[in-house]
Amino acid sequence: MSPWLLWTLLAVVCWGLWAVVSKLIGETLTPAQSQALSTIGILPILILFAARRGERSGQHRMRGIRAALAAGVLTCLGNVTYYALLRNGKAATVVPLTAVYPVVTVILALLFLHERLSATQCFGIILSLAAIYLFNVQSALGISVAGILLVLAPIVLWGVAALMQKIATNYIDGETATAWFLAAFVPVGIVLVWIEPLATSPGMRGWLLTFALGFTFALGNLALLFAFARDGKASVITPLAGLYPIVSIPVAILLLGERIGSRETAAILCALAGVTAVSWPSAQPTVAKVTV
Repeated sequence: MSPWLLWTLLAVVCWGLWAVVSKLIGETLTPAQSQALSTIGILPILILFAARRGERSGQHRMRGIRAALAAGVLTCLGNVTYYALLRNGKAATVVPLTAVYPVVTVILALLFLHERLSATQCFGIILSLAAIYLFNVQSALGISVAGILLVLAPIVLWGVAALMQKIATNYIDGETATAWFLAAFVPVGIVLVWIEPLATSPGMRGWLLTFALGFTFALGNLALLFAFARDGKASVITPLAGLYPIVSIPVAILLLGERIGSRETAAILCALAGVTAVSWPSAQPTVAKVTV
């Protein structure tokens, strides 16, 4: 199995657990407060890699740092717009649509990174995107044009952020890219706490859950960047990483007693088929680099 695929699967597992932790937090904290407090879970991984000099220096290193930092900023901005959607009752009905952001990354990677895919990999990406849709989008009825335009903001921001993560690993190693990517979340967390302070302490359980929320999110991004750094294609890895419900659903069934229907079953089957197709050996794997 290719190293990039192993790291991508680790990202899927981490984000699958992240989704379950988010469910466990429930409504005890607002989404903005959860994001802010989860920063404490990001800190261990950030501190671990922040002191590393990295394998490359000079102009290439600065290009990679700029791309990683930009990816972090764009992800944070996407999160902020996502929280704005959660605050709006009507817009909240289309929030699950934001899960289709890998479509943006796939298109941009093919256009700007000139990534080449085999027919089997293309089929796998289509299956993966179909699975993401089935996992997340229950109904598009009643969505206004304004609502669709608003929900496009996090989709575009997260899609571009994933592309920038890939570009960063063209110039710096995965550890350095992770440190700079996660560094952007610290000031955002501070601002969110200032804007929406806690009325009361979340208690020991709340602190532990928010720590786990940040840690699994950070570890998932670490795995994603390591996958990019090992010659993984953004147009392949990003849709695969979006299949984390394939982990969160079984865990939720075991821990929370949730059930799945025919829609979720179809999504799981599409996801498994998609993973198999995109990981199928390609005759001439090509990953192009781009200068930013």
